[in-house]
Amino acid sequence: MRNKRRVTYIFGAIVILVILAKVLLSPPPILFYQDMPFIGFLRRAFYILLFSCLLCLYRILRGPTSADRAVTIDMLGILIVGFCAILGISTGRSWYIDIAIAWALQSFIATLALAKFLEGKSFDD
Repeated sequence: MRNKRRVTYIFGAIVILVILAKVLLSPPPILFYQDMPFIGFLRRAFYILLFSCLLCLYRILRGPTSADRAVTIDMLGILIVGFCAILGISTGRSWYIDIAIAWALQSFIATLALAKFLEGKSFDD
């Protein structure tokens, strides 16, 4: 039974690494138009946010306390808002900004709920 679980974990890790390598080594599809004057800045900002997300995921997995994980999940929400902003600017579609606003509100409410849970209070207090 343990060997089956170990094989499952190894297979899952290999799949995740292959997908991660595909994402990191291939350029983003058509997110960035080539005629934009600040295309280099947007592309670098996209990759910096992607790297920051990977660091946040590492901290979520290895965080020593649940408070560290809560702060990291909040940071991950902020990074997703940044992704939506970059996509909104680069594609010229305003609905990405709407998604970013909704995500920021949801992230704020989730952070408040998690803070109350970690304090041991109910939601009515």
